[in-house]
Amino acid sequence: MRPENPSQSDHDEDAVNDLAETAPGRLGGAIGPRGARIGAFALALVGVLLLARGVAASNAAVGLSEASSEGLSIPRWLYVATGGAAIGASALLAGFVTDRGFVNRVHEWRHGLGTRDRLRGVGMAVGSLLGALLIALIVYRGITGPQVSTINFAVVVVFAGGRAGLTMAAYAIGNPWPALNPFRAVTSRLPTGVVDYPERLGRWPAVAGILLLIWVETTTGVTNKPNLLAAAVAGYAVVAFAGAVLVGSDAWFRNADPVSAFFRFYGRVAPLAWEDGRLRLSLPAMRLVEDWADESRRDGGDGQTVDADDTRLVRGLDDVAIAVALVWELTFSGFVTTEQGASVIRAVVGVGLPPILVYAVLFVAGFAVFYGAFLGAARIAVRRILTTRTPRELVVAFAPSLLVIAAGYHLAHYFAFFLSLLPSLSAVLADPLSAPANPVVFTLPAWVSALNIVFVLGGHLVAIWVAHSTAYQLFPSRLQAIRSQYPFVFVMIGYTAVSLWLISLPSTTPAFLG
Repeated sequence: MRPENPSQSDHDEDAVNDLAETAPGRLGGAIGPRGARIGAFALALVGVLLLARGVAASNAAVGLSEASSEGLSIPRWLYVATGGAAIGASALLAGFVTDRGFVNRVHEWRHGLGTRDRLRGVGMAVGSLLGALLIALIVYRGITGPQVSTINFAVVVVFAGGRAGLTMAAYAIGNPWPALNPFRAVTSRLPTGVVDYPERLGRWPAVAGILLLIWVETTTGVTNKPNLLAAAVAGYAVVAFAGAVLVGSDAWFRNADPVSAFFRFYGRVAPLAWEDGRLRLSLPAMRLVEDWADESRRDGGDGQTVDADDTRLVRGLDDVAIAVALVWELTFSGFVTTEQGASVIRAVVGVGLPPILVYAVLFVAGFAVFYGAFLGAARIAVRRILTTRTPRELVVAFAPSLLVIAAGYHLAHYFAFFLSLLPSLSAVLADPLSAPANPVVFTLPAWVSALNIVFVLGGHLVAIWVAHSTAYQLFPSRLQAIRSQYPFVFVMIGYTAVSLWLISLPSTTPAFLG
């Protein structure tokens, strides 16, 4: 870590102690620290109670789910504003936790579950065979099966099983893709590495790949055209195999493969992970708080770290873009599958623009806004706290907190979707070579939709704590650590308001794409 000015750090420590003991009025007039805590907690509680209404989230797989939401009985502006206030209140509460030892104990806690190297090896072998079989069946049944999305093996397995279920497993339990990835299992045993992977590219190819997959899912109709989905999966398989052979299995799946990057980033949120050959349990999302105390692990000028073991998840702006993309892609799919979003797109197309151009501009511009907002927060933070750290260092350090937000978004979009299609998923997996004669879809009780609020707010609240812990890793001064978070919290509040607004809207088939 770059040492901060010692005199400035001492001054800041005195200032934060004064703030906690004698000058809480800066936060709210004459109230004391206890009053500020109570007020912030009350605001957060009121927000959660007010928001605990039934609403349904949308998702891109509209070919499988035609969900609609009931109207809110409270004004939508109040609903959205209160959600943002709840996040702000949680940040205020986190700011009062200034015991560095306690903060470190929370994210450093680990519990070993025993050595399972042999079991892991067997699981990897079985998993890769299962992954190869599933991909073959997806391509085969996508072409030969009934071209009805609700009963076709390919569509149900890819979207209910993979897009929803496997992703939820990644951030709830641990990253399953290394075990299921058949391409890595095969290419790791072949002579590969015809050319060296260009290190200057970093993980930007994975960023482009993730955005391309989102675009294909949202705009091409693969969610309700099984033969088109089969072609897309076959195309991905060819690219993954060829890329791994060309530049090497490790280089390809670590830097360029979008599916591997997608699951790797979500998997870091999970409480289970293999560390030093042992399966270890941690508190959910706490592995996102990375060690910034060791100077040898700092981000290099080319966006790579000089750390040999390469355990840090986010190392440069390319990794930041992946974290932002995981948040943006759910926001984009949520917007275009709402009635209001479809109305906006119809209105713009009505002036004479091609629909695909409208979607492209919205997709790219929205990602640029989300990405730019996070970069801007880092620049503002550097100016506010007079640190020797650069905006690049701050944005890289705080980016992992976005993954908890993305996990909350994903759960809100896909939890009810997964539950409703669980019978169909079980039926096609039990008999993949024939379509179910009487597909069953669960009709969920209305209260399930209220969980969407819990998922979104819960993700943001945990993200606030991850950012809080990260700040204490970055700065020796508690006041600097607290103040550095504020710009990022404001960005998170913006993300919260947008996501809450989207899940409050009724969903529909995307305009011109259904």
